[in-house]
Amino acid sequence: MYFCLVNILTIAALVLNFIKMTDFFYAIQDLFVNVLFAPLDALRALELENWGMANLISWIFIIIGFVAMVYWMIQLKGFNDNNEEDKSISSHSFL
Repeated sequence: MYFCLVNILTIAALVLNFIKMTDFFYAIQDLFVNVLFAPLDALRALELENWGMANLISWIFIIIGFVAMVYWMIQLKGFNDNNEEDKSISSHSFL
């Protein structure tokens, strides 16, 4: 009789732990779906009204990348004009 009671209590504890774990994962789901993805849902709704405004963030990143590339090319040209670049065939001393 004692063995059956222990088994029932153990199973009940496992079921309660399972319920707590599922609540934990549902809380993670709720956090991502309803809170963290809310700006993306707003962008998705904005896209139906105004395509340019919905893609404004993408355009900003494209402009930042283009400015960074131009800056990098200017720096490379400056080093090339000053002959600071090592243009030897072997890049390592052991070659």
